[in-house]
Amino acid sequence: MFETAVAVAFVNVSDREKGRAFYRDTLGLTLEAEDEYGEFYTFGAARLRLTPIPGHKSHDHPVAGWQVPDIAATAAALKARGVALTIYPGMGQDELGIWSTPDGVAKVAWFHDPDGNCLSLNQAG
Repeated sequence: MFETAVAVAFVNVSDREKGRAFYRDTLGLTLEAEDEYGEFYTFGAARLRLTPIPGHKSHDHPVAGWQVPDIAATAAALKARGVALTIYPGMGQDELGIWSTPDGVAKVAWFHDPDGNCLSLNQAG
């Protein structure tokens, strides 16, 4: 049923301009389309719908993420663009904020947009 469908991640922000500056300019996503209600960005093989909602409050769980081939290189590139990767006390992450599974095969890192929406990076084994 969904074999040819394009997945869409929905991210709500309180300020459209701040959201645009982060997703387009800081993360480098391509603005694909926009309307009075929000914007669509190219999100790998999917799309990301950025929707401004006045007073939006984020949650602790990730709302979107990327599976990347080299998480350390991606984390370093984000850091160079001014993105702070989140280090959670007691998780045993490295200096970039990357957590490895106990077997060392998979790796995950987290960071937040200006609204506090949690985003993630993942490197599969």
